[in-house]
Amino acid sequence: MTFVQLIDCRTSRFDEMNRLMDRWVEQTRGKRTATHAVVGKDLSDASHFVEIVEFPSYEEAMRNSNLPETERIFRELVALCDGMPTFTDLDVVRDEQLNRGVARAFFEEAGRGEPEAVFERCTDDYVDHDPANPQDLGLRGAREEYAGWRRSFDFSFRVDDQVAEADRVCTRWTWTGRHTGEFLGVAATGQEVTMTGTTWHRFRDGSICEGWWQYDRAGLLEQLGAVAQTP
Repeated sequence: MTFVQLIDCRTSRFDEMNRLMDRWVEQTRGKRTATHAVVGKDLSDASHFVEIVEFPSYEEAMRNSNLPETERIFRELVALCDGMPTFTDLDVVRDEQLNRGVARAFFEEAGRGEPEAVFERCTDDYVDHDPANPQDLGLRGAREEYAGWRRSFDFSFRVDDQVAEADRVCTRWTWTGRHTGEFLGVAATGQEVTMTGTTWHRFRDGSICEGWWQYDRAGLLEQLGAVAQTP
């Protein structure tokens, strides 16, 4: 996020305004440069609304404003407002999604091999969902599974991408390791291996309370020679 515009207005006709904005979204498909919009209602004044619209840059915001559809919708918007809306242009100087930072730190600590530091970010009732396990694990089971991976591999994580929404963070990662101990019946080979995966974390009060894992376990076994490689 680099630039946002705040639109402050008063109206007793919000339902009509909402339909108007739906129409703008439809009419500007493939043209608009706005990437995210949030509308808030003042708890102390039901006629007071603030819309926050995100853009990649000020220049993109201006290009969006110059769309004929935007100009037409703006005139209709003014007609629904109790007075002229006010606009505030803001360069974003700090953008911190707190849960996303915790998820990144989880993988950084997991790569350093410090179990206490990894799982201190999790709640006591943490639930771990992994299709490789016959049943979901609690915090103790997740710790034990992590310790098992550590006995088999010296590994680290690289965070490739993250998306955060509401109480969830999705992390796409690359795992790189050296096979130093028995793994699923395969004796240590000393081989360097890699694996990609995606993890969804759910947060409660700033801590991770649930995790869903998907990763290329079959590809890892191929690299270790445990299964035949796909032609």
